[in-house]
Amino acid sequence: MTTVTTTPAATAEGHIDPAALVASFVPVQTRSERATSFDPADFGMPTGREVNWKLSPVDRLAPLFVDEAGPTGVMRVEVEAPAEVEQLRLAAGDAPRGEHFRPEDLTAALAWTHESEAPLLRIPADVELDEPVVVRLTGTGGLAHAHVVIEAQPNSRGTVVLRHEGTAQHAQNVEILVRDGADLTVVSVQKWDDDAIHASAHQARVDRDAKLTHVVVSFGGGVVRVNPSVELSGAGAEGRLYGLSFADAGQHLESQVYLHHKGPHTVGDVLYKGALQGASARSVWIGDVLIGPDATGTDSYEANRNLVLTDGARADSIPNLEIQTGDIQGAGHASATGRFDDEQLFYLQARGIGEDEARRLVVLGFLSEIVQRIGIPELETELTEAIERELAQGAAA
Repeated sequence: MTTVTTTPAATAEGHIDPAALVASFVPVQTRSERATSFDPADFGMPTGREVNWKLSPVDRLAPLFVDEAGPTGVMRVEVEAPAEVEQLRLAAGDAPRGEHFRPEDLTAALAWTHESEAPLLRIPADVELDEPVVVRLTGTGGLAHAHVVIEAQPNSRGTVVLRHEGTAQHAQNVEILVRDGADLTVVSVQKWDDDAIHASAHQARVDRDAKLTHVVVSFGGGVVRVNPSVELSGAGAEGRLYGLSFADAGQHLESQVYLHHKGPHTVGDVLYKGALQGASARSVWIGDVLIGPDATGTDSYEANRNLVLTDGARADSIPNLEIQTGDIQGAGHASATGRFDDEQLFYLQARGIGEDEARRLVVLGFLSEIVQRIGIPELETELTEAIERELAQGAAA
């Protein structure tokens, strides 16, 4: 199955169509125009010149471009779930696998192809979970593919946490379906070992009066690329997309975020924050918001903030906003990358706080805004402690 299209530059009579000729050479610029396909062969091998790979280290991601199934047992999976949660396995063609998900790049197409049975986590209609569903994914080394389906049926409420640890070369898809009136939170935590490589495509559809809170937390891993794509398809749908990253020397942490307002009176809030320390620490954030022609009454805002703690670190931040209707409540985007605010440091030091402690408080205050939005006290405490450890390691280096 494929939706890749091309435009001929010449007619059957051999006449050149100038518009078609230009179109055939102009690369796709907007997220909504990207081709999708379930066939890996339709994408070709990434070179780093493509719009969706130009800021990614394709040489380091190369192990994920191999079109072969990885060995079994590379990822050890443990699921802790309340009794109400349904757990099934879905072959290709079994609903709801593929109901919304369409691979946008080679790694997503390979993950689709080489996952013979996709796990389904389903929260039944009208069920409200008292405890989160926790999926622990521990890599033991080697290539692994996965396609995970998370479904919140009508008027249900719950939280799913995906925790990634250990080491692996992991190509992963996460398909999220939020039915009418449901309220779902999905948190993806990357605390890999330093040599892990992880490319993940999260695609979600949020239906009428439903709400999705999606959180990406990336601390560990050599290269981590988690790209969430959320379609607010139903009237009154809400999407809250938050991200937190802390890149150390040699790490590349990336997220390409896409929020599509498709239905009327939808609400979107995107906020990603990152800190970087150490030589060659790198973060990449690309945020695309599309307000479609039928998304009247939309209220949407996206922002990315980065705090560079040492020389040699680099943060790339590219916000994009496309509006196809004039009947909206509001829309905006912002991006800022910088070092410590000298006034904040001076304020703290003037009150007897040492420089190191002042810097620690500034960073904690900066990143805690995302931590506090997760809504899981135990995880919030764990992440705060992880930030403390990152800062301590940086101070000791």
